[in-house]
Amino acid sequence: MLAHAQNLVYTLKELMPTQYQKDNLEAMLALFLEAQGHPLPEHSQTKSPSAISRFLNINPWSTKEMIRVVRSTALQTVFNVLASSGKGRKPFLQVIIDLTTLEKRGKFQEFSDLIRVYNGKRGLHLVVVYLVIGRCRIPWNFRVWRGKGTPSPAQLGLKLVKRLPSSLTQRFQTIILHSLILLIAQPKDKKLLV
Repeated sequence: MLAHAQNLVYTLKELMPTQYQKDNLEAMLALFLEAQGHPLPEHSQTKSPSAISRFLNINPWSTKEMIRVVRSTALQTVFNVLASSGKGRKPFLQVIIDLTTLEKRGKFQEFSDLIRVYNGKRGLHLVVVYLVIGRCRIPWNFRVWRGKGTPSPAQLGLKLVKRLPSSLTQRFQTIILHSLILLIAQPKDKKLLV
């Protein structure tokens, strides 16, 4: 698994248009990979917080391309593990739909249409879909819940599930978990059973 992770990091660095951006990406990834509970830019040993902030907020680089590469690498790794497991019944793919709140305090003029109060928490409410295959838990996709009058978090989650690649859902028996609701998707007819 370490070799796959290293190859992914090298591939992501090559997507950066300049050496400066490659260095900033490397510094940011180091903060997360150290797993010391200090992922904030001010804890970087190699780049200033303002440099990392500019990298995330100003510098032009393709977020879509990075997401595409990460997803493609994750799928290829999963398929390699699946191919090496031999014959037998289809393994299980757990799809977890989770509502995550990024709590916000203060005023955010530019995000006023996204900051809501839900279940007593004020912030940005994200519906996140995770794929769990064996011991691997992969954040796959997300949508922002925009409040009353828009699709509910459950509806957003089901839309995200329907957008899972068929190359994935055809190779696994899919179990969908949403809060306390357990849904099972059968790969042949893709019906959801409660």
